Amino acid sequence: MQELNLSKCKFKGPARVWREAVGHAGANCPTLGKAKRRSFRKKREKPPGRGLADGSQGPGSEDVGIPNGVDLLALPQLCFPGGMCVASEPKEDRIHFLVLTNVCGDRTYGVVAQYYRPLHFLFNFSLLTHLKFCKDFEVDNHIKDFAAKLSLIPSPPPGPLHLVFNLKPLQIVFPARADPESPVIDLDLHLPLLCFRPEKVLQVLTCLLTEQRLVFFSSNWALLTLVAECFVAYLHPLRWQHTLVPILSEQMLDFVMAPTSFLMGCHLDYFEEVSKEADGLVLINIDDGTVTHSRDGDLAVPGIPLLAAQTFIQRVQSLQLHHELDLAHLGASTDLNNGRARRWTWQQRLNSQIQQLTLQLLVSIFREVKNHLNYEHRVFNSEEFLKTRAPGDQPFYKQVLDTYMFHSFLKARLNRRMDAFAQADLSSQSEEDRVNGMLLSPRRLTVEKMASRKPSAQHAARRRMVVSMPDLQDVASPELLPRNASLRKAGPLDRRGSSTALEVPPRPMFTFKMPEIHFPLVGQCVQAYHCDCVAQLSKAMGARTPGNSALLARYLYLRGLILLRQGQLLDALLDFQSLYKTDLRIFPADLVRRAVQSMSGPERAQAEQMPELRRLISDVLEPPGEAPRADDCVKHFELPKTHLQLDEFVQRVQESGIVKDAGIISRLFEALTVGQQKLIDPETFKDFYTCWKETEAEAREISLPAEVVEHLDKHECVYKLSSSIRTNHGVGKIAMTQKRLLLLAEGRPGFTEISTFRDIEEVRSTTVAFLLLRIPTLKIKMVSKKEVFEASLRRECDLWHLMVKEMWAGRKLADSHKDPQYVQQAVTHVLLMDAVVNTLQSPGAIYAASKLSYFDKMKSEMPLAIPKTTAETLKHRINPSAGETSPGAVDVLLYTPGHLDPAEKVRDAHPKLWCALSEGRVVVFDASSWTVHEQRFKVGAATLTCMVAVEQSQVWVGSEDSVIYIINIHSMSCNKQLTDHRASVTDLVVPDRTEAPSQVYSCSVDGTVLAWDVSTLRVTSRFQLPSGGLSSLRLHGGRLWCCKSPVVKMGASPLFQGERTGRAASALCICNVKIRCLLKLWPLPSLLLPPGSPHLPRGPTANGTPAARSANAASTPPGGRAGTGEQRGRARQARAASSPPPAAVTSAGSRPTRWAASPGV
Repeated sequence: MQELNLSKCKFKGPARVWREAVGHAGANCPTLGKAKRRSFRKKREKPPGRGLADGSQGPGSEDVGIPNGVDLLALPQLCFPGGMCVASEPKEDRIHFLVLTNVCGDRTYGVVAQYYRPLHFLFNFSLLTHLKFCKDFEVDNHIKDFAAKLSLIPSPPPGPLHLVFNLKPLQIVFPARADPESPVIDLDLHLPLLCFRPEKVLQVLTCLLTEQRLVFFSSNWALLTLVAECFVAYLHPLRWQHTLVPILSEQMLDFVMAPTSFLMGCHLDYFEEVSKEADGLVLINIDDGTVTHSRDGDLAVPGIPLLAAQTFIQRVQSLQLHHELDLAHLGASTDLNNGRARRWTWQQRLNSQIQQLTLQLLVSIFREVKNHLNYEHRVFNSEEFLKTRAPGDQPFYKQVLDTYMFHSFLKARLNRRMDAFAQADLSSQSEEDRVNGMLLSPRRLTVEKMASRKPSAQHAARRRMVVSMPDLQDVASPELLPRNASLRKAGPLDRRGSSTALEVPPRPMFTFKMPEIHFPLVGQCVQAYHCDCVAQLSKAMGARTPGNSALLARYLYLRGLILLRQGQLLDALLDFQSLYKTDLRIFPADLVRRAVQSMSGPERAQAEQMPELRRLISDVLEPPGEAPRADDCVKHFELPKTHLQLDEFVQRVQESGIVKDAGIISRLFEALTVGQQKLIDPETFKDFYTCWKETEAEAREISLPAEVVEHLDKHECVYKLSSSIRTNHGVGKIAMTQKRLLLLAEGRPGFTEISTFRDIEEVRSTTVAFLLLRIPTLKIKMVSKKEVFEASLRRECDLWHLMVKEMWAGRKLADSHKDPQYVQQAVTHVLLMDAVVNTLQSPGAIYAASKLSYFDKMKSEMPLAIPKTTAETLKHRINPSAGETSPGAVDVLLYTPGHLDPAEKVRDAHPKLWCALSEGRVVVFDASSWTVHEQRFKVGAATLTCMVAVEQSQVWVGSEDSVIYIINIHSMSCNKQLTDHRASVTDLVVPDRTEAPSQVYSCSVDGTVLAWDVSTLRVTSRFQLPSGGLSSLRLHGGRLWCCKSPVVKMGASPLFQGERTGRAASALCICNVKIRCLLKLWPLPSLLLPPGSPHLPRGPTANGTPAARSANAASTPPGGRAGTGEQRGRARQARAASSPPPAAVTSAGSRPTRWAASPGV
């Protein structure tokens, strides 16, 4: 008697689930069965059933067949990659996993169970007859039963809810993905960290990022797939788009001769054969933990950037990779499921740490890519990006930039996708990055970065030794933690005081236990199982915490799926309608669309009669949005080859990343075409571009003395440095920052601060006699000093005269308008002047550069751009349209209070200013530091009309598309929608209470007033005004006041010139407003009572009346226009969540600080 190796293959399902199920099957089924079944049976063609909207069949007596596209001829080779064998002694059952990739890149996953059974030699029968007698039908049936159970369990939606079902005596966890963009992680992600040293892990990741041809080797077939899948998971959100076949049989070894990129796996026995026969392969030995390459000597894979590599290695070595250390202080558990639950919880926590660690590695590598993107024209300036990389890191980036993976990454960035990379980048932004997000200026090194980039001698030596890991050499890391650091828990700081381990906050995690599945799986048993699921999900929904909307959304999703399988389409649609307004991210739009399309005529008519379903059906059945843009591809910046007119020149300059503002580029065009035809020839553009980039590169090489660095602010940058000149303070170079002028002494240590731009009183360009010569001299007179600074700038005098005057004017405008953006625009004008002079190099170059002296002319022509009263009242001015090609309108403003302490670590606790721009865009500012808290994100596509803060975690936004969008303040995401209104939402109000409001009132232009329950997001009561035209709501004295405004006429008088009283009843004041209003009011407890209707007299209204609906801005940017109440860019009121009750009917409560909005401001 000998043992014959048999195999059983099943497709799909999490790896750990199948491993546990197959192991349990082999343990409990040691004997042979008598029933006869085929391992695989083709599906019978049947008409679609009523159970599922997509026409797929539920589980029944038929076997689960092989997915379409799987090659049946090659499948036995993958099930027995080492060949079928006969053993003289019994061996343990084992499993391995398959990943099959088709030509489109789609992957099919399978699991193979191999087990040995006795073989009785009967010489009168053929080998096939022997195989029939050796087949273990009991194991076969057990696996089939498990697969049938698995097919009855719905896939959990992304989020915190995991499903648990019984496979007696074990409980199997069916995991959910973390978010819709993340893959399902059911792997032990620390397996590669146990097989390889961190330096080798980085080398493998480098090969993946540069899309090499990789072959994994191991003597364990299961490890090949598990380790390969772990490395692919490390790349998230980047995606390996090439062939992925982790297991190759001996007959498939010629696959490694493919010329394209791939990731494959072979048994260790074939290592020598593969390494000798194929060229240009990266050979990864899992058993030995080594990374080599085949006999092709030209293969050179550069290393990951050094700083990112060292940080990664330190963090890896601080991980705790051994579960036994967590169990050392615990007693032994006799409950098998309890021990497995502990292990699963530990593994999930470790997986989260590893995912965050690899994500931070990608962020550190590609963080600065966004600085070289032009979103409007979808251009990536790869040459300039490479120039900003360290010389030792450039070979790595040169290879990565040419990969399909990086091209997809660029598309995601240009589409502003908020994936895991974007969220991690945003959360790890420094204060300087947030400031630069609001104050756009040419890229220069700040004083803080200058100080941090000065390398020590030890760092310089290390940089020379290991700068790029050529030919897959190891990273030398003399200061890294010892290897046994993974055997202990790392604290927040290591011995050197630097952070190593990433602190990953624990995510809330919930489980739902699926009911028992009884056999046989006939229709009655399956229907009973579905009824049990619906009952238990309903019970869980009632028992959940009231404020946990994320858990409610997952329950609604699962119950909707079960009801669809039962054929109860109306009930399923009601659940999906509730899900639609609870969490839009997991709403299955395609599934709901197919369900609606499969409804019969009477069912469809019944659904259309229900108002809550009518809107859902119209939304899912409406034609898809606009088609993808024709220029969706990523373009690389190229210099022009033909003459450029103004429009073409604007686009080219924007693509180059020099300037985005169309107005500034227009002035640059005038400067470059002074005295000639209004066309820019290619040579002129090339010269200008070269001068700009050379100046930018020279500025990065400026090294300031230590005393100068200590004197300057950490965010100051040196934008211009003169040649060595003679001054009345000695010989030196003049350095210009955005705040001051400095004289850097030559020949002796020290420096002299000439003046800050705010302190300048006069700037003159004169000549001073020296022997028989007249030397051009720049004279600067200060307010605080009697001595006049003189500098013999010779040829540079006229240019410096223009630059200093422009910076002085920019500072004056910034102080008067309370807007630092004027200084940044002045810096841009100054650098453009310098580039124009260096480009033209003609006698008229200074005159051409004077065309860019915009603020100096503005200061002399418009000494006071805003009224005196506004200037005295205005506290700060910000530009939500910073970074756009032209200023846009602000439709709504909202202020949410918080802690003003800038040292508060929790950014969510800071006060915020919410600005709604056109087309549903929202920008959020941190009101404690006036930096960008959140870059633009979309809330629908229509114009936003109103905002209100609800509780401390939500902002409700009304829109002209009749939808109320709910923004989560903590995650800055909009995943909830309220769709009960049928016309444009015009106002939102909350009760003015100290505790969190339990209700929100909304109104729409058709006269509908709705009261919402905040916890359930359901309408508790409604009222309809007979004639519509409802424009605003207000709560006062326990009554709800509604304002109808058929005609609104506004004067052009500036803001804040209205009459001021002791207690202002309105935060936004307007004068010269005529309005004819009809007010209706009723008690809040019942919106069904007859309303009272006091009429307001015709004529001008006082401060604090319903006329204070919107306001013009206190000031506008250069070239901008103030909006009116009838225009799309009208400015709306700013509301705070803690406003006191108003003294009159207003549309904005009184505030100590007043807010105003204008187009772009």
